[in-house]
Amino acid sequence: MIDPDVARLVRGVLWPGFLGRTAPDWLLRELDGGLAGVVYFGQNLSSDPAEVAALSAELRDHRPEILIGVDEEGGNVSRLEAQTGSTLPGHAQLGALDDVETTRAVGAALAERLHAAGANVALAPVADVNTNPANPVIGVRSFGPTAELVSRHVAAMVDGLQAGGVAACVKHYPGHGDTASDSHLDLPRIDLDLAELEAEHLPPFDAAIAAGVASVMTAHIVVPAFGDAPATLNPIPLRRLRESGFDGVIISDALDMAAIRSTTGSGRGAVLALEAGVDLLCIGNPSNLGPKQGATTDEDDYLEVFEAVCAAIADGELDRAIVARAAARVAWLARSVSPSPVPELVEGRFSDAIRRVVRVRGEVAIDASAITLVDLRDRPTFAVASAHDPFAESLAERFDVTRLTAGPSLRTPDPDAEAPASDELTLLLETIPADDGIVLLADRLGDDTPQRLAVDRVALVRPDAVVVSVGLPLADDAVLPLPVIDTLAASRASADRVTELLAAASIAAPTHHLHDQHHRNGS
Repeated sequence: MIDPDVARLVRGVLWPGFLGRTAPDWLLRELDGGLAGVVYFGQNLSSDPAEVAALSAELRDHRPEILIGVDEEGGNVSRLEAQTGSTLPGHAQLGALDDVETTRAVGAALAERLHAAGANVALAPVADVNTNPANPVIGVRSFGPTAELVSRHVAAMVDGLQAGGVAACVKHYPGHGDTASDSHLDLPRIDLDLAELEAEHLPPFDAAIAAGVASVMTAHIVVPAFGDAPATLNPIPLRRLRESGFDGVIISDALDMAAIRSTTGSGRGAVLALEAGVDLLCIGNPSNLGPKQGATTDEDDYLEVFEAVCAAIADGELDRAIVARAAARVAWLARSVSPSPVPELVEGRFSDAIRRVVRVRGEVAIDASAITLVDLRDRPTFAVASAHDPFAESLAERFDVTRLTAGPSLRTPDPDAEAPASDELTLLLETIPADDGIVLLADRLGDDTPQRLAVDRVALVRPDAVVVSVGLPLADDAVLPLPVIDTLAASRASADRVTELLAAASIAAPTHHLHDQHHRNGS
């Protein structure tokens, strides 16, 4: 039997996700019992703002001082606009523009949208400095590759969010930018010495602290300079965070991610995180299959953590005073965030920003009323989550669009296949009408990547094709065999600019249709 006082105390440091667009009974009961709040993901949110606001109001009826967080960054990562794609510039676009006032305005716009949804914590901005071009999970979610650039934009977005009465949560401390693996799927390691970390990755977090950021999210990454434990479970980096002047709430990254769940387990990880100095435990998104391959429920995920922390207190392993201090910080945050006037936003400012950062390499010429959009990308990461393609829908407003999803065998040679992958790609191209324009959607075009090899192959057969790159841009001196439109984000705002450019390059009349097809090897 769990002590009721301990149970209430533990609920005050837990932040679960849940399944569906209505609040499950277990969640409402836990809110009545002192649960800190919830985190919304795309699968929780209707495209109707009134429905989302009603859900938040119901939760707030059960827990007036609730923290409702949304993983909303703009650009690639949007939960509020998961069904359509974000209409706000993403971090990489803002870094390329390098106008801190526009970044501050995007933060204010995010605050306005979160308020409309009834939420009060934005899991943004991303303070990671993307120093590894092969990073599979950060990439265009970062403001850029240098600490100075990222620092000034992190501070500006924190200002914009918190001026709008929403708590910012800067992430992922002490920096996820130099990783070569995704902590949703693995436990990344950053082999940098402390001097490199201090110079290249920690300054944006210090800038956020100087800007008064309310919360900081930890990273599930191992930094050998701090020892063998991942930062979320490691008191050394979290002590450094406090010593740097941060007195707000330290939030764990999601405990359902494989970096924790497949190593210590979510329950044991929660106990170690609290001991290390975490205040609020983000339990995660139960719609992610993760290591359990869907063999779990939202309540199971929650109870695994709740029961483990309660048991650790009861056994004397976890000092109750540690949890009480964490719960006090969380309660302070819940009291401190409240709606306030949002700074006036300049009409058309963001669309103008997108126009300024989307770049065209080569001469784009689409002399067609119909376009076949071939998506060369792999499946979205868990961070992006949404598989929605705003490019197809946007292009369909001006062209007759057929969308093809190229399967992995079209990009990666299979030594056991009867025909080479390149031949299979050629066969796919032969199914596309000769008078269709071809647009290739890609996000990894570095030398010898599967997507780059596919682009090279397409260029031999259809030299009139156009590449739309939504990932990190190539170096200025890089040469591709086809014209490229660099967008720096897979968002609706970027898609609309691409449509605008392609329509301007076309003399044919639009027909406004979208046909979503999948190649037999596609997903």
